[in-house]
Amino acid sequence: MLRNGLTGDWIGTFEGHKGAVWAARLNSNATIALTASADYTAKLWDAITGSELCTFTHNRIVKSCDFSRSGLDIVTGGQDKILRIWDAARGTMKMQLEGHKDTVRQVLFMKNSDNIVLSGGADQVIRMWDLRSGQQVGNAFAKSSVASLELSPDSRVLTSAAGKEVTFWDAATLVPIKMYTVNVELNSASLNPSSTKFVAGGVDFYVHVYDYATGQETEVNKGHHGPVHCVRFAPDGETYCSGSEDGTVRLWQTSPKNYGLWQTNTTGGNGASAAASGPASNGSNGSHSHGHHHGSHGHGSRR
Repeated sequence: MLRNGLTGDWIGTFEGHKGAVWAARLNSNATIALTASADYTAKLWDAITGSELCTFTHNRIVKSCDFSRSGLDIVTGGQDKILRIWDAARGTMKMQLEGHKDTVRQVLFMKNSDNIVLSGGADQVIRMWDLRSGQQVGNAFAKSSVASLELSPDSRVLTSAAGKEVTFWDAATLVPIKMYTVNVELNSASLNPSSTKFVAGGVDFYVHVYDYATGQETEVNKGHHGPVHCVRFAPDGETYCSGSEDGTVRLWQTSPKNYGLWQTNTTGGNGASAAASGPASNGSNGSHSHGHHHGSHGHGSRR
């Protein structure tokens, strides 16, 4: 489904997959959506109307997908260990990239190039591919299955979560910059745009915040009732979000302030900020596509 990032309003629903959706991406101007599913397909959608544009059929579960910078190509990866490059306009496959020895869990196009793709797998390897040659041109080794990959806005830093480790890599060389071990098995990690802190989530239901320079944990956010599968900072760094097995996506702030329909409460003592009350319901009835609108929102609290 598609929601308004400031208000949380449910804008529309993309209906068509027959299995769990493992990944979803929007192109640069948010007009096209891309999804990867357990039904052995990836799909392109018109993000304005909600209509299905194209289906890319695979042999196994598709775990991850991404748009190229231009939006002309997409990459998919999944349980068959193969990366596939597709022509987004024609719906045809352009290339297959083979080398992973286990499920491909993450795929990314570099933000500053349509020719370089990064992938991470259950084989504990992060690989770099050059689409001009169709060859692997770099790799890096993790100690556990690579659960998540994220590129910084300038494509300089690659953040990975694998087991209990968060590693920050030079994205051009795959040389590690920093590596921190935490106390929870992780599913996702995200570095804020100013590279001052990062968030991570995993099997303990909490959203953890750490200082990037020292690795010290600075906050623990409580509110989810299931494992946290994905965390991401907003592009402006003002908020970060978490998606959980409990069926909710929650927004968080370190320093509560008005943000969209988010209304702040009071600040806590001892220099620590209290959690904001969460986005308020606006009660409007707007919707588009064949989606259904809801005005209610969850409220996070800090442990």
